[in-house]
Amino acid sequence: MIDLKVNPPLSNVQAELLKLFARQIPDEQLEELKNVIARFLLEKARDKADKIWDERGYDEQTIDKMIERN
Repeated sequence: MIDLKVNPPLSNVQAELLKLFARQIPDEQLEELKNVIARFLLEKARDKADKIWDERGYDEQTIDKMIERN
């Protein structure tokens, strides 16, 4: 693998992606990779939302009240 030395302002994620994309891959694989990244980020967002939901003691009634206000 390529040993890429990058100074900030790139994050560790950006640096790793640059290493990955230094190689040419078929468009089909690129699309698959985009989907993997999207699913990963969606899972993290859901985990965060679940944590907030639990910390604030939300339930179905809470959501119903929020909907009614709008």
